[in-house]
Amino acid sequence: MIDKLEFFIALAREEHFGRAAEVCSVTQPTLSAGIKQLEGQLGVMLVLRGSRFQGLTPEGEQVLVWARRIVGDTRTMREEMRAARHGLSGRIRIAAIPTALAMVARLTTPFRAKHPGVTFSVLSRTSIEVLSLLGNFDIDAGITYLDNEPLGRVTSVPLYDERYQLITAVGNPYSDRDKVTWAELSQLPLCLLTPDMQNRRIIDQHLAEAGTQVRPTLESNSMIVLFSHIRTGKWSSIMPLNLSETFGFSEPIRAIPIVDPDASHTVGLVATPREPHTPLVSALLDEAMALADDFRARR
Repeated sequence: MIDKLEFFIALAREEHFGRAAEVCSVTQPTLSAGIKQLEGQLGVMLVLRGSRFQGLTPEGEQVLVWARRIVGDTRTMREEMRAARHGLSGRIRIAAIPTALAMVARLTTPFRAKHPGVTFSVLSRTSIEVLSLLGNFDIDAGITYLDNEPLGRVTSVPLYDERYQLITAVGNPYSDRDKVTWAELSQLPLCLLTPDMQNRRIIDQHLAEAGTQVRPTLESNSMIVLFSHIRTGKWSSIMPLNLSETFGFSEPIRAIPIVDPDASHTVGLVATPREPHTPLVSALLDEAMALADDFRARR
């Protein structure tokens, strides 16, 4: 039953029998047969079929909720038994928004010092993708904004407040200023994250509230691309304070606070809202709370 439920979850996520079979490391006929057997056991049709996957039936949508819960509980049970036998070990999968990637090491490094048997996988994803991956059990935890767009049902630990700075080279407009307003930024050649990133939507929101808008001369979903263009001295950008501090901008690059308003948005760790959490996720939440205390102490 557990294997069949995992087949069903994969199919609902991939919306394609072939891709779902590949994810589950089985052949497509094996996956199709498993889902048909599941339908037989439950006595309802779960999948709308034609020449290709056409979606879930209403009963399938209901079963998907239960499937995720049952498979999640099963994985928690297995992990608890492994921890009881061998101590905390395994792999933690984390997805983080691009502006939070630089601080992930402050979470993973002390965690691994306490639990050397644990390894990590860290992915860069949009805030929407973080929640989707979490809901599909493709990650164990995410790092994303907590207060700007709906999160749904998650367990969350607020880590820090993101504030914004103009990053620009010495000699560019406003580079000699101690602060700059959102309204003034429209005069600059800006490189920003792409519109599918929540950070970009936040920036656009604050610019609109200031009665202005910008047309970036460069957009990317990679912070490395933005950093490399800023360092040419020909582009400026809007970045969170914690990010500019982590990368240690120095002359000839300046980081100038943006005011009117002095905006902030909370970034935190999110996990599925289940009790009990797996031992790995429970330990990660504890580490996140310790890191949050450290951020507060440094304010």
